[in-house]
Amino acid sequence: MSKLAHRKAPIAPARREARIQHLSELHLTYEGTGQELHIRPPDLSLHGMFVNTSTHFPEGAILNIRFRLTRSNVEVQTRGEVRYCLAGIGIGIEFIGLGTDAVRAIEQELELFAGSRHPKPHIGSRRAS
Repeated sequence: MSKLAHRKAPIAPARREARIQHLSELHLTYEGTGQELHIRPPDLSLHGMFVNTSTHFPEGAILNIRFRLTRSNVEVQTRGEVRYCLAGIGIGIEFIGLGTDAVRAIEQELELFAGSRHPKPHIGSRRAS
């Protein structure tokens, strides 16, 4: 077998927290350029997000981020640092200086989506027949 047959695709770092895949809008601006990218992210966590984009950003690049949470309709504005880039696939971004209100809003959104995926069983009274 050739050496190429043993090559594996790059693996993204393991996720350390729950993620959701729903935002109603997302805007990224690469600091220093003013160029704004309108894209939809595949997932969001409390500390960052992974964004599908074919645009290459170097690790350490700082982005201005604005997005709206789907269920609460809360708009979040923050900065983020590119932690890794998968060429042609997307970028992993870690939030920088996320405000307390934004943290609470994201936590609540994560809880709402987690609850909708795993509904609690309804415990009701049953009559004996």
